[in-house]
Amino acid sequence: MIPWIDDPAQPLPATEQALGPDSVAPGLLAATPDLSLARLREAYVRGIVPWFSEGQPVLWWSPDPRMVLLASEFRLSRSLRKSIARFLRTAGCEVRVDSAFDRVIEACAGTPRRGQNGTWIVPAMVAAYRAWHRAGAVHSFETWVDDELVGGLYGVGIGRMFFGESMFSLRTDASKIALAALVAFCREDGIALIDCQQDTEHLASMGAREISRPAFERHLGVACRAAPPPRWTYDARLWARLDARFARPGAEPAPRHQT
Repeated sequence: MIPWIDDPAQPLPATEQALGPDSVAPGLLAATPDLSLARLREAYVRGIVPWFSEGQPVLWWSPDPRMVLLASEFRLSRSLRKSIARFLRTAGCEVRVDSAFDRVIEACAGTPRRGQNGTWIVPAMVAAYRAWHRAGAVHSFETWVDDELVGGLYGVGIGRMFFGESMFSLRTDASKIALAALVAFCREDGIALIDCQQDTEHLASMGAREISRPAFERHLGVACRAAPPPRWTYDARLWARLDARFARPGAEPAPRHQT
């Protein structure tokens, strides 16, 4: 049995109280009627995330182990390297940040996924993350071709921590290009770890791996208290953070920011 918390001022339980690996819902911690920005921030800095379906209360989870991607361990496959190189030399191709957040989250909610019926990005979730985006904490990395949005991802940025939420792709490798751009941004701005929440073969193929809940929470304790990046924009010179071969001839090195 998990606790029902209807008082907005009452904190979520300690993560050690989440249901264990032998339960029917490993990691489930609590249920609430609200998805306020204050509740979201409280949850995220403690490594707790909401997942629920239409018609359910807000269900809060603390997975153990936790799937994460260290920016230093991002695996740039040969095929993705070729896709990025082609993207960089093609006129009209660019990465943007936060230019079409509403379209990105709607696309993530509406894109069919293998093995899933429906989506966990229900209307209440969309509304809450839109509001959090307007408050400056939720960001989208977007892949554009000839002014057409063809892929992207969104996630939560707190301090020097990024919590990846979802991605979508309308063209081959479009979401992977957005993820690669996020990694380059993270390397530039001292964001060492991207939360991926749950293990998937797709993320593992790009270098993501599982760590224990205590290790994840120790990282959050430092990263979420750090000063945030000075800006959420994407400079094409940052591609060189992934591979020196992506540096454009004659271009100055990608800028370095103090953390």
